[in-house]
Amino acid sequence: MEYRTLGRTGFVISEVSLGTWQVGGKWGAKFDHKLADSILNTAVDNGVNFIDTADVYGDGESEKAVGKLVRSHADKIYVASKCGRKISPHINENYTPEALRGYVEASLKNMGLEQIDLIQLHCPPTEVYYRPEIFAEFDKMIQEGKISKLGVSVEKVEEALKAIEYSNVDTVQIIFNMFRQRPDGLFFQQAAEKNIGIIARVPLASGLLSGKFSRDTTFLEDDHRTFNRDGAAFDKGETFSGVDYDLGLEAVEEIRHIFPDQNLAQIAIKWVLMHPEVSCVIPGASRPEQVDDNLATIGLPPLTDEQMAAVKKIYDHKIKAEVHQLW
Repeated sequence: MEYRTLGRTGFVISEVSLGTWQVGGKWGAKFDHKLADSILNTAVDNGVNFIDTADVYGDGESEKAVGKLVRSHADKIYVASKCGRKISPHINENYTPEALRGYVEASLKNMGLEQIDLIQLHCPPTEVYYRPEIFAEFDKMIQEGKISKLGVSVEKVEEALKAIEYSNVDTVQIIFNMFRQRPDGLFFQQAAEKNIGIIARVPLASGLLSGKFSRDTTFLEDDHRTFNRDGAAFDKGETFSGVDYDLGLEAVEEIRHIFPDQNLAQIAIKWVLMHPEVSCVIPGASRPEQVDDNLATIGLPPLTDEQMAAVKKIYDHKIKAEVHQLW
């Protein structure tokens, strides 16, 4: 495993870490704690020391599984959770300091921990980023020892730029992959200047960049890749990174020509890690074998300047017009 520092938090974390959206079962399925334990322990046994979860993953069951893992290991495992997505309806007016404090305290109870290493606002409405009283409440919880550091998980670059204006925001989790390259501009520049930790999520564009899908691929009815392509349930940028499925398949075929006979999922993760501003990438896994596959990225040689330029050309010519201005 290779490690990087998570910005000014000082946390030294595995550059390939683990996101737990799928841990314990597929979207909509009953949470499987045995499966979750297997996935989590496979990750930690291979050097992963940063786990990203959220109170809405498995309706708190993911946090319980992560807490169990942390409590059973003597070595330090950094836990990042998220709060706010349980607010319903999920609108700015329903975001209050009291509500967010309640969610943090519920997460502590779920995990059986005295302190959360990193709590992140979970993709709140854009207006929330313009409310200082929300961010001030987390300072109180830091002083009380309930949390160590504050971060945000965002949908848009605009939100990331606004969030890092607050002095207590130390990290930003953002979608960044071959199909979502806008963060590598003004945001990465300002984040580097302020030593903000960057957590890159959705590195495979919901699996599209793995190269394993085709026009004949079908997804379960309760899989977000079926029902959220147009943003019916949440921001459509979370599903295939907002890229039209057929267009994405065409772009993947072009990427395949740059990297013939190579594991495209590993290449996609390596591409993210080629950006030094990124502290870690958090691919998900729904079975232990996927963890092993993701972690094999560590052994790959760096991508060449020519390969990076070729990927950028595909993005510029095929993808950029569809997604760049939206997120």
